[in-house]
Amino acid sequence: MEKVITAGVLPEECIATIISFTSPPDACRYSVLSRTFKSAAGWDLVWERFLPPDYQQIISQSEPSVSSSLLNVLSKKDLYFHLCRNPILIGNGNLVSKSH
Repeated sequence: MEKVITAGVLPEECIATIISFTSPPDACRYSVLSRTFKSAAGWDLVWERFLPPDYQQIISQSEPSVSSSLLNVLSKKDLYFHLCRNPILIGNGNLVSKSH
C-alpha cells in the first residue's frame, strides 16, 4: 500500500514556498482550501515573487510620499494588489507593469 502524505503535515513555510511558484490567481484560490493554506498564501515570501525583481527601485522613483507608504506600510500581497489597481508612471511616463 502506498503511503499518502497530506499537506497538513507540511510546515507552513514549505506550503508558502510551493504557492510562490504558482501565480497570483492560484495563490488566491489556494487560500480557500484550509486555514493553513490561507495563512501560507498571505506570506510576504509568496507575494514578493509576484512583484517585479526591482519593485523597490521602481517604487522609489515614484512620489516620495507614495513610495514610503507603499514600502513601509503595506504587506507584499497588499502592495501587489495596490500596484495592479494603481500603476506607477516612471521615467518619461512609461507605465510599469508585470503580467502573470
